[in-house]
Amino acid sequence: MEVIDATDGGAQFSARLNRIPVMTRSHKRWLAVLAALLLVDMADLNTFAFAAPAIRADWGLSVSDVGTITAASFLGMFAGSIVGGRLADRFGRKRIIIGATVFFSTFSLLSAFAVGVADLAVYRVLTGVGLQAMTVVVLTYVSEMFPKLHRGRAQTWIVAFSLLGVPAMAWLARWIVPIGPSAWRWIFVLGTSGLLLIAVTARWLPESVRWLQENGHTERAEEIVARIESEAREITRAELPQILPQPVVAAGRPGDLFRGGYSKRTIVLCLTMALALSGFYGYNSWVPTLLTEHGFTTTQSLTYSSVMSLATVPGALLALLFIDRVERRTAVLVLYSMVGMLMLVFGFTDSDTVMVASGLLITLLLQASVPCVYTYLPEIFPTSLRGFGAGVGNGVGRLAVFATTFLVAAILAQLGFTAVFLYLASVVVLAGLIMGKFGERTLGRSLEEITMTADEGKHQQRIPNTQPSTSGT
Repeated sequence: MEVIDATDGGAQFSARLNRIPVMTRSHKRWLAVLAALLLVDMADLNTFAFAAPAIRADWGLSVSDVGTITAASFLGMFAGSIVGGRLADRFGRKRIIIGATVFFSTFSLLSAFAVGVADLAVYRVLTGVGLQAMTVVVLTYVSEMFPKLHRGRAQTWIVAFSLLGVPAMAWLARWIVPIGPSAWRWIFVLGTSGLLLIAVTARWLPESVRWLQENGHTERAEEIVARIESEAREITRAELPQILPQPVVAAGRPGDLFRGGYSKRTIVLCLTMALALSGFYGYNSWVPTLLTEHGFTTTQSLTYSSVMSLATVPGALLALLFIDRVERRTAVLVLYSMVGMLMLVFGFTDSDTVMVASGLLITLLLQASVPCVYTYLPEIFPTSLRGFGAGVGNGVGRLAVFATTFLVAAILAQLGFTAVFLYLASVVVLAGLIMGKFGERTLGRSLEEITMTADEGKHQQRIPNTQPSTSGT
């Protein structure tokens, strides 16, 4: 890709954003909107996991049937992640966030009226399309609109708040399911709450400045950046730091992700996401059913799952202690290694107390890794391909979960409960090793600087950058 100098005019918008030293009123408003959207997204994502035991009892489903429906939603997520990311690069981040919210809310509602495995699987596929289209674009938006030294913390707060949807859905399921044989349908109705956020999103969330700059909408970009700068001056009561020129990579084509300097990033990201999400959802989506198959009653299974889900939000908040101090790749390696060991404890113990305790810690550490991975996803690609690049990595991960869902069902049926956790521990640790060894350095660096470290960028003319390094090791 050709590298151009960002020294004046519209090309300076990225540099002006990079120098903002604080989170302004606008940033906090956007954070609230994005967190609310992801809360609904996260709750809907977990509806079937908590409804599955009741649906099995109501419809007389086998473990294989549960696996089919669970896998179907991840197949939809694969498509939604890639298509949503690409559409966001073409038509803007805001439009796709709103459109995807309407899409997944509609099909979540239809899931409540399903009459069998086939139509429920179709509805969950289409729900998954909308869920991941929105998720990928929200992550991209955060990376582009929040100050570089606060990207990780902004992502953490959004993830932490959104994760309230997990225990909320778990406890609602615990309350709703016992009401009657078909009461589980109301769990899916809750997924339509995303529609209530459309008006607020349309009013409060501006388009991404970097996307506006990339597509020639300089007047709109200037208005947004000027407002942020004014708010930052009010907070600091001082002039903002000097604007430092930033390299800007010219618009590329989708194929650029698979050749030249970006190919390594794409491959490493896809491998990491495939393994990590296989372990993450292999655990979270299957725990209620796995516990039931291990001999617990449906009520006990939902109770234990609900208790373990209490660690989700504290787990995400745990990332605040290190996310903008430790390299993303290092944090992911350490967290996944610890999760792998705890999964072995969970799978081998005969003590209910140890099982619940290790389950709590697994949930805590898995959720602490989520902000790290979510922050990293869009950081390593240029603006013109950021949504698509993040979508490809995330989409491949969801496709791997689709395949893993059947694998977990087969392992459970043929080898048993303990073998499932041997598998889950292995894939999570391997994901951490790949990220830790081959991932990119992103801590404290502008998106433009990260982009310029791609291998092909080494052969291009660089823009001198006199800013002191704040990168981690």
